[in-house]
Amino acid sequence: MSITLRTVLPDEADLRLDRWFRRHHPNLTQGALQKMLRTGQVRVDGKRAETGMRLQPGQEIRVPPMPEAPSPEPARPAVSERDAAMLERMVIYRDDSVIALDKPHGLPVQGGPSITRHLDGMLDALRFGHEERPKLVHRLDRDTSGVLLLARSAAAASRLAAAFRGRDAHKTYWALVVGRPHPLAGRINMPLARQGGPRGERTAPAEEGEDGAAAITDFRVVDNARKHVSWLEMNPLTGRTHQLRVHAAAALKCPILGDGKYGGAAAHLEGMSGLLHLHARTIELPHPEGGTLSVSAPLPPHMKESFEFLGFDRPRTPPPKRVR
Repeated sequence: MSITLRTVLPDEADLRLDRWFRRHHPNLTQGALQKMLRTGQVRVDGKRAETGMRLQPGQEIRVPPMPEAPSPEPARPAVSERDAAMLERMVIYRDDSVIALDKPHGLPVQGGPSITRHLDGMLDALRFGHEERPKLVHRLDRDTSGVLLLARSAAAASRLAAAFRGRDAHKTYWALVVGRPHPLAGRINMPLARQGGPRGERTAPAEEGEDGAAAITDFRVVDNARKHVSWLEMNPLTGRTHQLRVHAAAALKCPILGDGKYGGAAAHLEGMSGLLHLHARTIELPHPEGGTLSVSAPLPPHMKESFEFLGFDRPRTPPPKRVR
């Protein structure tokens, strides 16, 4: 095993360093991590760090060789033909620098405790003849569907990550929420903080005096079915974990349909799918080789069914476009 350098992704902003290691190296004990920090084996941007350090997007973490787990699992086999075919069907755009996927609901992007099958573990299936393995430059929640970008080289990864970090990436999400927001359009500026809990880490509005991370979302109501369900277009200007879900539930008082984690029982409606109704519809950003790339993804089956049930007239999905 060798030393590796990992870049902090946009949605890992404000994550504690020890929790970052817990997410990426679940077998590493707190004691072993503290020893690595004391001896300078783990560094952030080349400097010594502490367990409680809050990370920022774009920072580089030096990860030394990890100790073997007490009961190491057998090496996972190569990507199965079935999974490889699934991933290839997810591709909605590809060039020499970028791959855009239409990630389905329910597929984790990265591994973690009890997660062994995830997108990051199957990216070798998307080399398409390139020597370098595709790299994640941002993430989507397991239950969020839609556009997910991959970089096909280290140089492309650096430029794409800079676009996300510098807010040059314009992201549009579609969500069905329970209720009707007032006002019908506006900007949510609600700082968020990460918390622990019986069901794992969650995000919550920062309390007064708490050092929360800035979180800003623009929104507008596209349509509504009486006062029961509204179709929102949401544009996050920051990339906090679960930002849109918390802003919908806490700021608008209209939880996203199917989001029991943040909306409880109020997020479920009789006769409608209980899956999360949040979809990364479009990403538009500078292309690593110049110009602008815009990619959109069609609704997943459960949201398409809900749109039809509610009578929402959704527009057609435009083809990917790169303007040079």
